[in-house]
Amino acid sequence: MLTGSHSINMDAKGRMAIPTRIRESFVASCEGRLVLTAHTQQRCLLVYSEPDWLERLPKIQALPDNDPAAGRIKRLWIGYATQLEMDGNGRILVPPTLRSFARLDKKLMLVGLGDKMELWNEDSWQDLIEQPLDTELSPELQSLTL
Repeated sequence: MLTGSHSINMDAKGRMAIPTRIRESFVASCEGRLVLTAHTQQRCLLVYSEPDWLERLPKIQALPDNDPAAGRIKRLWIGYATQLEMDGNGRILVPPTLRSFARLDKKLMLVGLGDKMELWNEDSWQDLIEQPLDTELSPELQSLTL
């Protein structure tokens, strides 16, 4: 279970260390093999364990080629996908194309969503969570009790 919000730093070469608790989860579930890709609706990155990525990939590949929205999702999600392996210190190297897409700099937020994580520029994350929820809730959200 990938949960929590983690403030982390990235060095000038694009290396960042996965927090210890999260690192241990990734090592146990996929021997430290991860996939980073672009989020299709936000300027952040998605972080998947390699097995979770491989499970989702056929669903995206099956989207129709003649649908413009499906094409955009495929280009972002598959086109930006990068397989990475954590080094012995639990670090990964975020490629320049992904750093540019998500506007990542030194200060980052790694946010767990249960089965995947999001990697945000810290300022963008703060802007997002400070925005009021100004949309109408879907029936699924209206029926949710916590």
